[in-house]
Amino acid sequence: MTGVLTLTRTSVGKKVIMALTGFILVGFVVFHMYGNLKMYQGPEVYNAYAAGLRELGYPVFGHEHLLWVARFVLLASVFLHIWAATSLTIQSRRSLKASSVSALRRYGQHKRHSSYADYTMRFGGILIFFFIIYHIMHLTFGVVGYEPGQFIHPHGDTYETYSNVVYGFQNPFVVGFYLLTMVFLGLHLYHGVWSMFQTLGWNNRTYDRLLRGLAILVAAAVFIGNVSFPLAVYFGFVA
Repeated sequence: MTGVLTLTRTSVGKKVIMALTGFILVGFVVFHMYGNLKMYQGPEVYNAYAAGLRELGYPVFGHEHLLWVARFVLLASVFLHIWAATSLTIQSRRSLKASSVSALRRYGQHKRHSSYADYTMRFGGILIFFFIIYHIMHLTFGVVGYEPGQFIHPHGDTYETYSNVVYGFQNPFVVGFYLLTMVFLGLHLYHGVWSMFQTLGWNNRTYDRLLRGLAILVAAAVFIGNVSFPLAVYFGFVA
């Protein structure tokens, strides 16, 4: 226990926490995007997928039990990821204030080269956090983005997830918000996956190009898949 607490106080430990929680979150994002592709197979298949998520692990787990376990793990990962990122940022700024003028100049030169990554990771991360809240309120609970009576909550054996998605992407502002966030999510995934490889010590000269290509592939696949859903609905390809 003491070792764990010590690990959380060091910059290396916080980077490891970011990498591990990032790995969990990337896995979820990829799985979530893959599952949503069933929307293109029609309402019957997509609604069956939504129902299946609530019966994961049956009969060992009851209705929605494993789904709620996954939600708590994801929620914990999100907050630990944010805490580690914020803590590292504060720690970095404190070390800069304590450094010499020459060191600050060197940092200024380095900052010009890293500002793009900093922007997409920090400010993009803030946008993604608020998007997660909106996304849950929108497509999970149906409390925003719908006209009265449009959103149908699951009850019994009835799942109308497909129609909820169709109604949910009729508003151009909602679609625009999703598209904007997916741009930053793609950039965040690329930098995050690449940083994860570095933090966990998986990258080297032999696999550098392969791992960077994998980071690009993950980011591109998630971006293309996720932007296709609101666009397909809004332009009538899915109805």
